[in-house]
Amino acid sequence: MVQKLQQTLRDSVVARWAVLILVASMMFFAYMMADILSPLEQLIELPFSEGGLFGWTSTNYGTFLMGEYIVNVLGFLLIAGYILDKKGVRFAGTMSASMMVIGAAVMMYALSDSFRSTAFHDWLGTWMTGMPATCKLSFAGFAIFGCGCEMAGTTVSRVLAKWFKGKEMALAMGIEMAIARLGVTATMLVIPRISNYYDHSIFAPVAFGTLLLLIGLINYLVFCVMDTKFDKQLVAVGEKTAEIDPTEEFHVSDLFAIFTNKMFWIVSMLCVLFYSGIFPFQKYAVRFLSETIMVNGEYLTRDAAADMFAFFPFLAMALTPFLGAFIDFKGKGATMLIGGSLIMLFCHLCFAFVLPLYPYKWLATTLIVILGVSFSLVPAALWPSVPKIIDEKVLGSAYCLIFWVQNIGLALVPLLIGWVIDKTQGFKVAMLIFAAFGLLALVCTFLLKVEDKRKGYGLELPNKK
Repeated sequence: MVQKLQQTLRDSVVARWAVLILVASMMFFAYMMADILSPLEQLIELPFSEGGLFGWTSTNYGTFLMGEYIVNVLGFLLIAGYILDKKGVRFAGTMSASMMVIGAAVMMYALSDSFRSTAFHDWLGTWMTGMPATCKLSFAGFAIFGCGCEMAGTTVSRVLAKWFKGKEMALAMGIEMAIARLGVTATMLVIPRISNYYDHSIFAPVAFGTLLLLIGLINYLVFCVMDTKFDKQLVAVGEKTAEIDPTEEFHVSDLFAIFTNKMFWIVSMLCVLFYSGIFPFQKYAVRFLSETIMVNGEYLTRDAAADMFAFFPFLAMALTPFLGAFIDFKGKGATMLIGGSLIMLFCHLCFAFVLPLYPYKWLATTLIVILGVSFSLVPAALWPSVPKIIDEKVLGSAYCLIFWVQNIGLALVPLLIGWVIDKTQGFKVAMLIFAAFGLLALVCTFLLKVEDKRKGYGLELPNKK
């Protein structure tokens, strides 16, 4: 009887992996929406003189991309961390999923025919005339979506840390990341085809993405029902968590322990540098490939470039769960961080110098797949390492603070890259900027390993005991 009392939903293989699928599907749809305009960049930047409906520039597009992160940088992620630790994963996750749906709906309206015929559209066009009204309103919608998306990412990490505590945590986080990244592949393969089916529409793909986010919200509500039952079971077995025990309640003063943790800052800098070399590159990758790769003497089409970049997350998806399992049972997380940063540096240098000289499709595909390995190694080792260096009581805030630092880079880098492309009329300097991020990330990984060896956080040790 005692043994039965000690069993919770976390001890059920079916239950905890069902939770993984529910929250990972929400992030899959979020990743689709985050990159939904990437394969359509050339279409949305088509000048009015050539029949374009929107007439954005590369700088406009970069400004729009900045919208995903700007409110987070201005402080929302700090508030999100407080909400997550104070209110728990059910409240925070529902809030973030709802914000993603609302933000996507605003974007959908901004890119619709009906908006372009309104007085509101004309009024928006009278100020900051260098940015079309459609871009301004899309920026606002993307900002709301971005707040929800980043908050959802930290919440999902907290969910998996809670439901897989003492279990296959790194494996679970690895699989969640793999599922989420499949959203990038789905975007590259599906979105151009939806656009083409509806006569090169941009509205139709965004509407499709909005519908998927609504499904993600419903999935999270199903998880909330399971999590409520789980908390009741934790009370029955006497396990304390910040969500169900006032003695473990989060206080703002607890943040001092995070800010004074040297490892926290090293991890944060690694995070912002590494992801600044990945996510902004994704936003421009389709255009880069279509303006670089030659097939039978002609540049690659936009749709063909999108299909090629769809290979980016393939190897990462296949490797991430195995890498997570390896960290769970064997460790070596810090070493993986070094390897991933080194690979990113190598790939971006090849994009800058080698691919323009040898613009072959097979070479580009190979480099894209190899870059995907980097995108597997670093996150698989990085996120499960945070609970080793931060107290569980402030774990949600720690994740949000790391995301906040990361968002500073992710807000500024797309704007920088768009401006550089407009000024240089090419991608070489942009690729060198991405390579510089890889080099600096590599320096951070060595600092991380040295500090771990000095303080004994256990980043090289397995998670499973």
